[in-house]
Amino acid sequence: MPGIEFGCLPTAIGSMPQTDPQSACAQVVHYLKDVPAWPQLPGRSFLETMYAQYSQGFPGLTIRNDRIYVDRARAQEEMEQFYADFLADDFYRYAIGAEYAAGLHTFLSWENLSPWAVKGQVTGPVTWGMTVTDEDRKAIIYDDTFRDAVPKLLRMKASWMEKVLSQVSKNTVIFLDEPYMAAYGSVGLMLSPEAIVGLVDEVLEGIRGIKGIHCCGNTDWSIMLQTSADIINYDAYSYPESLGIYPAEVKAFLGRGGTIAWGIVPNQPEALARENVASLKDRLEEAMAPFTRNGTPIRQLVRQGLVTPSCTLASVGTEEAASHALALLADLSARVRQHYL
Repeated sequence: MPGIEFGCLPTAIGSMPQTDPQSACAQVVHYLKDVPAWPQLPGRSFLETMYAQYSQGFPGLTIRNDRIYVDRARAQEEMEQFYADFLADDFYRYAIGAEYAAGLHTFLSWENLSPWAVKGQVTGPVTWGMTVTDEDRKAIIYDDTFRDAVPKLLRMKASWMEKVLSQVSKNTVIFLDEPYMAAYGSVGLMLSPEAIVGLVDEVLEGIRGIKGIHCCGNTDWSIMLQTSADIINYDAYSYPESLGIYPAEVKAFLGRGGTIAWGIVPNQPEALARENVASLKDRLEEAMAPFTRNGTPIRQLVRQGLVTPSCTLASVGTEEAASHALALLADLSARVRQHYL
């Protein structure tokens, strides 16, 4: 692991409620000076939803009437070229176009940015493969041929993104977003732990810098702790116990230089309205308590920590609410750093 100590600096999950990329980038750069995350804008276009956004170049991929699916006949014709590109590590052919990520391209065009680190995000292979279907609406993750291709596509997307973000900062952080992992253990997700780790790790292998995983909801973190991720980002606001029940595994993860990104600022408007910096600091310390009781010093948790919103900020609905969430996040980070570091 790179073993970088973030010291509970703030960053974001990615999605924002704006449709104007200039406005979203201005907000990110203002509040997240040290580790900005380029803003995804799902409200702007179907192409910017987390499934369509990373779909360009997948064999047989079809987008029609705000539906995304794989045309099997065309996929067979295009698969050979796709694998040739992958084996040649030709990830530039799998760049994310401006119409798919206006926030990313606007962010890259801004001048005088010199953050300590910069964060990008790609939809993870489990979530992408469970959501994209064939013509018959069967998830492509359950087709052996497509399942092999999914992590290869996302690996090339992640490699390209890391390359372009390295122009902004030499410290790049690329997250895989895996919201579908909250369904693990149900009939909604019938993959073995070994299959999940294999899919995730294949994508992570294409990332040379710092690599993270974000899962929301009540995720089974015992699986993600087996991957090669350097950062794990979880909803510490609503589901602190989802990670808190693995204190020994987390201690080992931290021992090899890992980082916990505490998703501590709520992304629901009602909860956001009732919180302040002091109440969020209390919640953060409560979320850290299972680990301190197991012998991990709180200063280590802070040194090897980041703070984030609990999940996407697109859900807060307005630019003003997103600004409030990011302001709370930045102020919380400053208070925690001042207190413990």
